[in-house]
Amino acid sequence: MKKSVSVMMAIALCAAMVSGCSGSGGQKDTAADTKAAVETTASGASEKATEEQTAAAENKKIDKLNVYFVPSREPEEIVTATEPLKDMLKAELAKEGYDIGEVVITVGTSYEAVGEALSAGTADIGLIPGGTYVLYDDGADVILTATRDGLSKNSDSAKDWNDGKATEPTDQQVTSYRALMIAGPSEKGQELAKKVNSGEALTFDDLSSANWSVMSSSSPAGYIYPSLWLQENFEKNILDLGHAVQSDSYGSAFARLASGQVDVLCTYADARRDYEEKWNSEYGRSGSIWEETNVIGVTPPIYNDTVSVSKTSKIMDDAFKTAIQNAFINIGKTEEGKKVIAIYSHMGYEPAQSSDYDNERAAQKMIQELNAK
Repeated sequence: MKKSVSVMMAIALCAAMVSGCSGSGGQKDTAADTKAAVETTASGASEKATEEQTAAAENKKIDKLNVYFVPSREPEEIVTATEPLKDMLKAELAKEGYDIGEVVITVGTSYEAVGEALSAGTADIGLIPGGTYVLYDDGADVILTATRDGLSKNSDSAKDWNDGKATEPTDQQVTSYRALMIAGPSEKGQELAKKVNSGEALTFDDLSSANWSVMSSSSPAGYIYPSLWLQENFEKNILDLGHAVQSDSYGSAFARLASGQVDVLCTYADARRDYEEKWNSEYGRSGSIWEETNVIGVTPPIYNDTVSVSKTSKIMDDAFKTAIQNAFINIGKTEEGKKVIAIYSHMGYEPAQSSDYDNERAAQKMIQELNAK
């Protein structure tokens, strides 16, 4: 019996010793594994940091990037709205292999001033209408065209725009827009609107007897396409109008329309959406802009604004053009980016090529021929 107990105790003791030895060995293995994992993680983090530092070191350095905008809105408004674009461009271009020291945003004094800046290389990038691009394509390359929200009204017939209700955006993205001739609340403006809304055709004498606000001669919606509309419908152009003054922005044009200084203005469709609040708060009108203004003319569709780059800029080459394309496309896909580019009613960007604007070139040629007469 004692022998049996002794044997059993010996077996139990051996089992305990085996168990203890096994436990000790497992702890050592676990510690070793943990140490190896920490070292691997640290090594991986170090390698990643090294890769990022190497990539940053390999990025091409550009001290300054000059971005110009046309004055289609109040300059101060554009500068304020586009301020976040500076950091957005820096971040996106860094991903493309370019470290930008400073992004400078400038609003040109006119559409032509921005075109000239691109030609001279003073501007590296210009957000300009198609009309301005084709006038200055000797010194500028188009790389992107803007997309915009479609509109709830898009008729060729002027009176279809005059239901007294706001024009609303749709969820359909489009690459073109129209120019509108809008009559204001002045006596002459209301006279023209009454004829249009009753289905009566306007005569050129009707139009020439009104005071008009137009934009600079390279503005598609503010000058070129309205002039073509006059040519197609009356065999006349803007220069044949008896009273036409140039406004420096659409904001000042709407202010003049509201005050009665002008009876008709030329603008993009539907600019009234952008000046709906100011019509009452700043321009002193008591009625709704939708009730007090009427469209009296509608042009065919116009290809959207461009992002163009300078051919003479010292920092511009094909690789950087591609990087700029990608940067703007990516910015237009973010909510923050959409807020910035909304100042021009842009919703995003698509790659563009020079031939996209051949119709615009034809329009410009016609305008030049008309002006030469």
